[in-house]
Amino acid sequence: MENEQTYIKTDNKILNAKYIRWVKKIGECLEVCTKSNGCDLKGGETHKICKLNNLDSYDKLNRHFE
Repeated sequence: MENEQTYIKTDNKILNAKYIRWVKKIGECLEVCTKSNGCDLKGGETHKICKLNNLDSYDKLNRHFE
């Protein structure tokens, strides 16, 4: 069996989806935390995926909110 990895493109990075801890939907964007001990939304510790900039990645994660 092949060890396939899924990557998610954010507005400024490419992340391994295996390390996503949580996702929060804020309007037309998603805030993604990859830190093992959690992230602070106000501290700029999350990665942003906006529908306008990264439609494929946004759709891949947003389907979990529907």
